[in-house]
Amino acid sequence: MKTLVIGASAKQERYSYQAIERLKAKDYPVVALGLKAGEIHGETIHTTKEIWTDIDTVSLYVGPAHQDNYIDYVICLNPRRVLFNPGTENPAFESRLKAKGILAERACTLVLLSTNQY
Repeated sequence: MKTLVIGASAKQERYSYQAIERLKAKDYPVVALGLKAGEIHGETIHTTKEIWTDIDTVSLYVGPAHQDNYIDYVICLNPRRVLFNPGTENPAFESRLKAKGILAERACTLVLLSTNQY
């Protein structure tokens, strides 16, 4: 059940950093994609959109104004679900996912992890 975190940042105060940290603490495999290269607890932050074939969940930490470059990419990964964390909600993106049979959830990765609902 690998998770791709889009909008990953090596800054500890960022929610994407905390999500990766907590995913790893709970032994979930994770891949990080961000604008700047870096590392979070041993995970490389990739800066290019690689095609992973085993992504179950995409956790978005990129606002709607910057999501257009990711829509087709996320769809081609064919994840089971995409989590729209608070502030990333995008009805048009969600509709495109649903049309492809991908679950679009408005949910906070950190809350799901802390309540064992991930």
